[in-house]
Amino acid sequence: MDKLVNGKINSTLSRRIIEVKGIVQGVGFRPFVFQIAGRYDLHGWVLNTSAGVQIEVEGEQSNLLAFLDDLTMQLPPLAKVDNISVNEADPVGYQKFEIRQSQAKFGEYVSIAPDVCTCADCLQELTDNHDRRYGYPFINCTNCGPRFSIICDVPYDRPSTSMRHFELCEACAQEYGDPGDRRFHAQPNACPECGPRLAFMGGKPLHIMAGDPIELTVQALGAGRIVAIKGLGGFHLACRATDEDVVEELRRRKHRYGKPLAVMMKDLDQVKRFCELSPSEEKLLASPRRPIVILKLLSKTVITPSVSQGLPTIGVLLPYTPIHFMLLNACQVPLVMTSGNISEEPLASTSEEALDKLAEIADCYLLHDREIVNKIDDSVTRIIAGREAVIRRARGYAPEPILLPEKLPEILGCGPEQKNTFCLTRDCHAFVSQHIGDLENLSTLQYYERMIDFYKRIFRINPQIIAYDLHPSYLSTQYAQSIDHVQLVGVQHHHAHIASCMLENGITGQVIGIVCDGTGYGTDGHLWGGEFMLADYRSFTRLGHFKYVRMPGGEKAIKQPYRMAYGYLYSLYGKDLSCFAKYTDTIQDEERILMEQQMDKQLNAPLTSSCGRLFDAVAALLNIGRTVRYEGEAAARLESIIDTSMADSYDFALQGQILDTAPILKGIYNDVAKGVLPSIVAAKFHNTLITALTLVCQQIAGLTGVKKVCLSGGVFQNAYLLEGLLKRLAGVGLEVYWPQKVPTNDGGISLGQVMIAHYNCR
Repeated sequence: MDKLVNGKINSTLSRRIIEVKGIVQGVGFRPFVFQIAGRYDLHGWVLNTSAGVQIEVEGEQSNLLAFLDDLTMQLPPLAKVDNISVNEADPVGYQKFEIRQSQAKFGEYVSIAPDVCTCADCLQELTDNHDRRYGYPFINCTNCGPRFSIICDVPYDRPSTSMRHFELCEACAQEYGDPGDRRFHAQPNACPECGPRLAFMGGKPLHIMAGDPIELTVQALGAGRIVAIKGLGGFHLACRATDEDVVEELRRRKHRYGKPLAVMMKDLDQVKRFCELSPSEEKLLASPRRPIVILKLLSKTVITPSVSQGLPTIGVLLPYTPIHFMLLNACQVPLVMTSGNISEEPLASTSEEALDKLAEIADCYLLHDREIVNKIDDSVTRIIAGREAVIRRARGYAPEPILLPEKLPEILGCGPEQKNTFCLTRDCHAFVSQHIGDLENLSTLQYYERMIDFYKRIFRINPQIIAYDLHPSYLSTQYAQSIDHVQLVGVQHHHAHIASCMLENGITGQVIGIVCDGTGYGTDGHLWGGEFMLADYRSFTRLGHFKYVRMPGGEKAIKQPYRMAYGYLYSLYGKDLSCFAKYTDTIQDEERILMEQQMDKQLNAPLTSSCGRLFDAVAALLNIGRTVRYEGEAAARLESIIDTSMADSYDFALQGQILDTAPILKGIYNDVAKGVLPSIVAAKFHNTLITALTLVCQQIAGLTGVKKVCLSGGVFQNAYLLEGLLKRLAGVGLEVYWPQKVPTNDGGISLGQVMIAHYNCR
């Protein structure tokens, strides 16, 4: 193409100045632009900036139109475009197309790609003994590998990642500079000559052992050892999932009692040997995000019972790093792959930290020398009603932004105490953090504060509005209130649940909000958790709730649901509980008297309307959850035993929109006394809630004319309850919405907080 004619720029040419925003750095976007520019004989340049990708391109009009079509329709696998601005300009006579050096722009930001699994092309090279990266445990390209976990700053270039410590060898540098190569401008590019390396530590005392680290790890796992493995976003603790003794030992050392453990399986064929697998579950498991997916176990399995702890489901994930692929291929049996931490503390992410904190758990260590800049746990998801429902949003998902319906100022939502995430907003982006955990100790609080500082820096956000939960004792609330010279906005917990659901589903205006969870601080000072409200982004009206009962012993009643069951019976039926003697007689006299005194004197016996606590009480009456070892255990066990063929339900009472659960508990107690199977009782209980909540929604819709219903709260992780309620509400002509991209549990609270704060500060 001749750019110049008689010393003048060809008048048939045109130039386009293009700015692209979204996930367009670290995903092969610049090489992609370079290649399509060459395809259409266009000249100009492309570069990364702190705001996204900037392009200037000129050529014939028809070629420019084709270029723009490809730019939006044929994106690299990991790229996601939020906005493209295109401006026409006079040509300047570019003679070639090039990738220029990145430019930092003060105050600008760009979305960062999540970490994703190793792609098929890299796996092919990993297993090809003629390839120079054969067996290299850090193989990656522009379509896969680490992103968020290694980034220090934007623009996303190698010097701004933890790969800055590894200088490219001649062969890797040639790939990096070759527009036709899959690793063209792939920032984590490396090979055995120039990249990170593995090391295996074992023996007594611990020392670096000679030999192939992968082979040594496989030998250790085969010998029944617990191995701490440094991965993509932190450490895992691994052992054979078929060895009862070693799994029990892992639980004992980690102090993780009761809660199921995640299992990594070699491939989909191996998953099908142990679990039921629907097409949607199969697609989710094998997606580039590679989450842990909750699956139903087959009745006959060699997975040891200690993994699932009696539940019929198990969390399964497929390998997502080259290290995982090599280990699983060599071991040939599923491996427990649980978070490398002491229970309730953040992940270990450095070798020094792991050797210190995991010393009493791990027998040996598989280490590497690539720094993990941002620790991030595995995500957990489940298919409910045919759709993915994220339970824990972390690796593979965060920090991909949630798109907002309008531009927001810079706001920080500090999140709740349990399952904490925080959220920062800027323009039309809400950056919901990865799962932080329960803010119950200093180490988790320090991790939380460190990640807030990182997100603020990387996305160039200086929030002047801070939203927080109303509970005065939450560490996230105390953190918010420690910040000076900002506008503080307290947000009610359950209002935030509904706002989060509304935002994800693109709803404006008023909705009927049904929130069912464990605990949330109410505006009346009581503990809410079974709430019926009319809500929008600005405010809410509490129209009804589950009838208040007392929690004898306060938080002790959460860990000992038999107390919660007694609290329900005493609160709803009074002091004479002789008609419930078969249950009350199971509690020691001294403890029963103490609980009566607590409730009579209203000492350490707070009022609650919590639906989660009702599940606890029912599980205790059925003797399947008198005590629990982790939050939500009783509810999970209750769901797990449902006889899905049972359509009957119990009586209940509605006093306006106050749900009186006394008839439900009476019916359950009578069935238990008559020896009715727990599976039947569990089904009838769930069916009753579905009927009761449907009736409440119908009544509110009739009173208000509002037909849209938002369901949120951790109780709606229960697939039987949610699917049944979705069907019933749709059947009576209501539009039903529920969270899927962000957790319906407290992990979604921070997103709702920022929207409510915005609408109350405009």
